[in-house]
Amino acid sequence: MGSASRGVPGMLVPVRITSALVDPALLDLPWSTPLEEWPAQHLVALPQGISRHIVRFVRLGDYVYAVKETGERVAEREYDLLRALERIDFPAVEAVAIVADRQTDDGEPLDPVLITRHLQFSLPYRALFSHTLRPETMGRLLDALAALLVRMHLTGFFWGDCSLSNTLFRRDAGAFAAYLVDAETGALHRSLSNGQRGEDLEIARVNIFGEALDLQAAGLLHESIDPEVVCEEVVQRYERLWHEITYEQQVEREARHDIEGRIRRLNELGFDVAEIAVSTIDDGRYLVRPKVVDAGYHTRRLLRLTGLDAEENQARKLLNDLDAYRAESDLTDEQQAAHRWLTEVFEPVVRAVPAHLRRKLEPQEVFAQIIEHKWLLSERAGRDVGMAPAVQSYLSDVLAHRPDEQAVLGVEISTAAG
Repeated sequence: MGSASRGVPGMLVPVRITSALVDPALLDLPWSTPLEEWPAQHLVALPQGISRHIVRFVRLGDYVYAVKETGERVAEREYDLLRALERIDFPAVEAVAIVADRQTDDGEPLDPVLITRHLQFSLPYRALFSHTLRPETMGRLLDALAALLVRMHLTGFFWGDCSLSNTLFRRDAGAFAAYLVDAETGALHRSLSNGQRGEDLEIARVNIFGEALDLQAAGLLHESIDPEVVCEEVVQRYERLWHEITYEQQVEREARHDIEGRIRRLNELGFDVAEIAVSTIDDGRYLVRPKVVDAGYHTRRLLRLTGLDAEENQARKLLNDLDAYRAESDLTDEQQAAHRWLTEVFEPVVRAVPAHLRRKLEPQEVFAQIIEHKWLLSERAGRDVGMAPAVQSYLSDVLAHRPDEQAVLGVEISTAAG
């Protein structure tokens, strides 16, 4: 807890800032002005989800921040929760600071604000659809949201306001990765009961039904999509994933490969298994239940081997390419193969992207899409077309026609290759 002052012509306005690391530039913002009246010179125009609060985006140096007016106790609770989620590496926005004790130049009190760091290359769900939302796109969004809820509940976090509006989405190699944005109704427990999980799912069902109706009214929902089906779908997807992760499996004593297969399936879903609980049952079979500790299996393996930080599906595609490279190169040492793949394959592809196209997508997503593009070209040609022609084809035929997603977010991107 600390206090600071901001210089205003003719007077000094004190504010109280709670932050793990205060950016001095925060002190230059017009804290004596209600958030909805902030002058345009301080703001960044970003796509914004539906919110019950006034939210504005500002750029300070190299970062974009979201500033939300709310009550002090609510701000403190959400700040603490987001910090706790950050410590366990949960996919959520990063809490930066609380600014309290605000008042106008006339001495009228103003609501405190919660400041979070905006997630680069992410968009609210409505901003993803400048045209009619197709069924397959909605399906990928629901998959991402269901996976976020499962990961949340495994962590012991009760959301209390699950919705598309309270989620940011990042592209993830043909799918989406979901991040929690609003945690003010959440609570972190040691574990959740079935009743708590069910309550979260019912809240999600109601909220998503309303959001689908909103999309339908705006003409952004494909005519084949029924809002009632959409809200049921997210629950069904959640329940299928939850079952796969948590169910007790009966196996024969000799069928050890069944246990190994279960672990591999969970890894393919992106979940790490910390331990396996095995007990015997009357007919001589085993009852097996894995203890799933977290998502991000492929993300962590890629980071360990290469230092690249990617979403889960991106990491899976990059690792598949790395493993194929290792097999073709006949390299037995995994670390050596990863280093050579990084310098001989990944980095040259990223450097091949012209500077004016680097605002389109982040490098890991570009590489993942090039891998897919190369496969499609090879299928069409009936042979392996090679990486260099695939890169040039992708850059000219695909990437050049995409919107500048990082530019949309108001964040400048370096012209460096990485």
